[in-house]
Amino acid sequence: MQIKAEHIQKVMGGNVLFEGLQLEVNTGEHVAIVGVNGCGKTTLLQLLAGADTPDAGRIIKSKDATIGYLHQIPSYPLLTAKEVLKEAFANIYAVKAKMTKLELEMQTEVTDKVLQQYGHIQELYMQQGGYEVDAQLAMIANGLGITALLSQPFANLSGGEKTKVMLGQILLSNPSILLLDEPTNHLDMQAIEWLESYVQNFTGMIIAVSHDRQFMNQMAQKIIEIEDGEAFTYQGNYDAFVAQKEAKIEQQFAEFEEQQKKIKKMQETIKRLKQWANEANPPNASLHRRAKSMEKALARIERVKKPMTKKKMNLALTMAERSGKEVVQIQDVSHAFEKPLLKDSNLSVYFGERVAIVGDNGSGKTTLLKMILGEIVPNKGNCKVGSSVKIGYLSQQFEHDNPAIRLIDAFRERVSVSEADARHLLAQFLFYGYDVFKKVKDLSGGEKMRLRLAQLMHEDINLLVLDEPTNHLDIEAREVLEDTLESFEGTIVGVSHDRYFLQKIFTKIAWIEYEHIQVYEGDYEWARTKRLSVVNVPINEKAQAKIHNKKELSIEEQIEKLELKLKEPKLAKEQRQKLEQQLEVLYDQWLEGDIEHA
Repeated sequence: MQIKAEHIQKVMGGNVLFEGLQLEVNTGEHVAIVGVNGCGKTTLLQLLAGADTPDAGRIIKSKDATIGYLHQIPSYPLLTAKEVLKEAFANIYAVKAKMTKLELEMQTEVTDKVLQQYGHIQELYMQQGGYEVDAQLAMIANGLGITALLSQPFANLSGGEKTKVMLGQILLSNPSILLLDEPTNHLDMQAIEWLESYVQNFTGMIIAVSHDRQFMNQMAQKIIEIEDGEAFTYQGNYDAFVAQKEAKIEQQFAEFEEQQKKIKKMQETIKRLKQWANEANPPNASLHRRAKSMEKALARIERVKKPMTKKKMNLALTMAERSGKEVVQIQDVSHAFEKPLLKDSNLSVYFGERVAIVGDNGSGKTTLLKMILGEIVPNKGNCKVGSSVKIGYLSQQFEHDNPAIRLIDAFRERVSVSEADARHLLAQFLFYGYDVFKKVKDLSGGEKMRLRLAQLMHEDINLLVLDEPTNHLDIEAREVLEDTLESFEGTIVGVSHDRYFLQKIFTKIAWIEYEHIQVYEGDYEWARTKRLSVVNVPINEKAQAKIHNKKELSIEEQIEKLELKLKEPKLAKEQRQKLEQQLEVLYDQWLEGDIEHA
């Protein structure tokens, strides 16, 4: 099994995306495709999937290859989310329909021919996993966190929820080749970790385009970088790719500089020979010939291309006058909208801390940020921000009341400078020439983030509040943001699903779970490990704790916890079997309840 691109050329909107691009991925390989925004990563996936055709060259794949590719959300006006997932089993249900038809025939007359047909079809049904369909569906739905959506009309779901359902449908169809375009974009951390575990155990081929560096570290055995219309392959995960790429650029620089020295020496020698030849009396023809010969040798040299180094912002967010020790005090806060979010919750943030707020989607992370920003007043308790605290807010989207406003004007609204000074300041953030006159609505995610950073650089702040700031950013923009934040001397409080970003920036984790905030004095990985050790208390002790706390878990939540437990690599065989049995019982209970409510 393989998929291969041979001498691919693709032109879009007058831009040459690929010129003679070649790549090959073999069965069982898990590959991530990286490259700057606009280099053609998504277009390449479309070509590999057969959703688009190259202008020149060809895509070759094995005849028996089946492809699962999430590229656009189809319309299912009459189906529930569960029925959309069941579309993955269309072939199995067709076999089941034949079985049912034969069963009806056998009620009136049983012949050897019908029995033989039934046996054959039943065996086919078993081979295709017909009896495991419901358990498979339950497992995928739980893993992606869409169990609660199954009975809802697919058309009523949000864009992110539809994406999760379609990803579920693709996983259930169990293709031999998975093509994933930003698969972690709409997932919360628990679903991302579940997906990582799923793809690690996936025996087929995976080609993923992603900006999620931690996801690529977990799933990729090979990285393919798209650069200047070509594909360059690196062995290993994302971190291995970064190290290899740096070493490659260093080597290219060394080769380039060595050749430049040689060229300069030859040019000086040619100049000297000509000078000596002309100064001789009479002029020396032999020296002229040697100079000419050396010029020809110089022209024949194959020039080493100078490695391209991207212009990077090398700026530091400067802190205003430092705040007092107590920056934020959340005391006995309870808050609810349609459902309770926080209950008797506490959190203290002190000067200089980097606190990340994490938790599942809908757990109250953004609500907590809005309390700090003063946009939400808690139903009960207090959220106090220190009197000398000056807040700078960096959100996942740069919003403006007037999206048609020019970039330079949006900048000057927050920073009182002349247009000439504004252009000079914006150039430090890589906005050159006519870039400054672009409309805010036409900016890319990375450009919007750079504009907001440019404003923050000139604002009087000592507390940075971040709400998913890496969403919509390519890896390069994320690295710029991380470098900028690392240099900030004030306090940072942020919400993010980007685990690489969390691990690099934050040193204290506030985990929202079951309406309470659990604080971990350490980085994200340490907090995650610590939390799992608490989650993985033996089942009977856990049940007693729940009775004590008067907090019963739903079947979906119990399944979720068991699945987390089963991910542990060091589980004893007997313990694993016991947990798997408990999981089967829970799946049966869940399916029975689902059928009753259907």
